[in-house]
Amino acid sequence: MSRIAVIGAGWAGIAAAVSATAAGHPVVLFEATHAVGGRARAVAGQLPDGTPLTLDNGQHILIGAYSETLRLLQQVGVDPKTALLRLPLTLRFPDGSGLRFPRWPAPLNALGAIAGARGWRWADKWALLRLAERWRRQGFACDVNASVTRLCQGLSPRVLSDLIEPLCVSALNTPARDASAQVFLRVMQDALFGGAGTSNLLLPRCDLSALFPTAGARYLLARGAQLRLAARVNTVVPQGPHWQVDGESFDAVIVATSASAAARLLSRSAASADAATAQAMLRCCVVTQALRFEAITTVYAWHPSARLSSPMLALRSDATFPAQFVFDRARLGGPPGLLAFVVSASQADRATLQTQVLRQASAQLGLNLQPVQTIVEKHATFACTPRLQRPAQRIAPALLACGDYVAGPYPATLEGAVRSGVAAVAALDFSSP
Repeated sequence: MSRIAVIGAGWAGIAAAVSATAAGHPVVLFEATHAVGGRARAVAGQLPDGTPLTLDNGQHILIGAYSETLRLLQQVGVDPKTALLRLPLTLRFPDGSGLRFPRWPAPLNALGAIAGARGWRWADKWALLRLAERWRRQGFACDVNASVTRLCQGLSPRVLSDLIEPLCVSALNTPARDASAQVFLRVMQDALFGGAGTSNLLLPRCDLSALFPTAGARYLLARGAQLRLAARVNTVVPQGPHWQVDGESFDAVIVATSASAAARLLSRSAASADAATAQAMLRCCVVTQALRFEAITTVYAWHPSARLSSPMLALRSDATFPAQFVFDRARLGGPPGLLAFVVSASQADRATLQTQVLRQASAQLGLNLQPVQTIVEKHATFACTPRLQRPAQRIAPALLACGDYVAGPYPATLEGAVRSGVAAVAALDFSSP
């Protein structure tokens, strides 16, 4: 067995460490902060009356197509049926318009949702059905240069605003006019045509740390892996067939930090590496540093009597009212009256967004809410644009990168991060010199 260092204890790093440990490899997991979870973790907060509560640093959702995430949850001892609220895919607005997928087999559920969409004309529905059938016939492939807006030419403004834009911004965190049509189609294929339950929404009933990172850490410690918190790695340098992680020898290294942290680490390490390895490290840095990132803002707000008609609602968003979704946290294990508003691809400053969202809640939900906490994750995801070049997983022999930004079929999602971590372990080749 080979000794493996995993650097970064976010979802990708935990997935890599769990996979390597399950394969029998001794693992040391390094994390620069005092907590596991990365950009999908619990944070402390309090209600306006001072009552302490646990929030998340962003309101994440999963879907039934997230097969690797669901598998790993079970592997580390989390029961998805208990930890996740499973609902048919629903994109309903406060006025009742929009879509709700019936509990039918795919693709009949998609057909039923489109046929039963409230507020749509039959011409709108028929145009979408024709387009979806064309996607299926073409194998969910398209021009790699196409944006989602171009992909959906011919659909009515109502279908674009009620379905395409919400799906695109929730899956890719990139506006449809800028988003990669090819990646969008991959997500649609897996979600809508991937089999029973793949289109379901899976909403966490517990905080994000408890959902996977904390359970993953327990799994690792119980099986002899080491978890080193507050342990920032400064250099990763080759020495013969091994790698020195701040002077400690390993057979392989998996860099599972954020994109910016990975670029800094590789840039520092290249100065002490041989010419070929240094060139490979710097090549990875160039591609990584060229990525453009999108922010996600989550506005938590509260009123003791606030309650939504369902756990999640879509919202009409524009430059004045920026939130695309709102979640009733009371239905997900949180305190009564706590709502979470999500602003994907957010651009304004924290104070402006909070003010706009509170006004949006009043105008669209009829609720006068008090702010609880507004969290802006400035580098939440990479901008998922057409022909985007993402860094390769393999940097050098026995040196790999994983994370939601690394090359792969999925956008920057929890599933993308988990799949990348699992794939990094599978890609290790200890026969290379």
